[in-house]
Amino acid sequence: MNATSPTHHTVMRSQLGRARGLGSGHSGTDHWIVERVSAASLLPLTGWFVIQMFRLGGEDYEKVAKWGGKPVNATLLAALVATSFYHAEVGLQVIVDDYVHGKAHAPTKLLVKIGTGLLGLLGIVSVLKLALGRPASKG
Repeated sequence: MNATSPTHHTVMRSQLGRARGLGSGHSGTDHWIVERVSAASLLPLTGWFVIQMFRLGGEDYEKVAKWGGKPVNATLLAALVATSFYHAEVGLQVIVDDYVHGKAHAPTKLLVKIGTGLLGLLGIVSVLKLALGRPASKG
């Protein structure tokens, strides 16, 4: 092959797509990978959580609080909460992109981001409160 001849790539787009400059935004692959990685990381975290809940079933608050105060359990709980809400945000963004159009698209996308962020933050604060314990009661 001659090194001076450039390679030619054929782009298959309609005439209307070429006129509008429409084509691949090249963001779908990254989004798809993020969805799959977050889902894959949720599998062991959710499995661990379900097993722990069966172990703690029927226990009183003090025992559960002691369990949640252990650093490994608190870390895994925080990872589960953060990953769950991140995965929910990514999935809901796809739904918004596919089904919400026009003027409602941007506010809905922002609402999804704020809503999942606030709920995730609430979950993380709850885990931290459980992990850091509560002050000893007088009496």
